[in-house]
Amino acid sequence: MVLLVKVSKELPIGTAYAVWTGIGAVGSVVVGIFVFKEPATFWRVFFLSTLILSIVGLKFVSK
Repeated sequence: MVLLVKVSKELPIGTAYAVWTGIGAVGSVVVGIFVFKEPATFWRVFFLSTLILSIVGLKFVSK
């Protein structure tokens, strides 16, 4: 939460929260794949990649 507060000083709160939740979602999927041996299907990896690209895009356009 401390990092979210620090980031919200640099970015609008809506963007900061979207990035925060996106990182959590990506982390959950990655842990599921590597720790719990969930399947890494093409569509799962594809949409995970789209989510990561969206997070990066939001950060770049929100300055």
